[in-house]
Amino acid sequence: MNPFSQLGELKKMRDQAMAIQKQLKAEEVEISKHGVYVRISGDQEIREIKSNGKSDDDIRKAINEAVKKSQEVAAKKMQSMAGGMGGLAGMLGGK
Repeated sequence: MNPFSQLGELKKMRDQAMAIQKQLKAEEVEISKHGVYVRISGDQEIREIKSNGKSDDDIRKAINEAVKKSQEVAAKKMQSMAGGMGGLAGMLGGK
């Protein structure tokens, strides 16, 4: 098995993931329920939050920070799982 072809595949997958991430950033979802309005991007960033017609910028910032931290925790967990299964070295035939 040619490790260079695998590196090419990894680059292709990375490029696809980055393109999807860019598309998600451009997408938006709006929800209005019980006097609360939320506008969120596809990459889970709160763009706007209002409660009973009033902007709650401090709440928006706190939620975005919480989402970011939860994503970091998930990324570390996924990284440790990938490392336990051989990770990149395993994909390339190394031990």
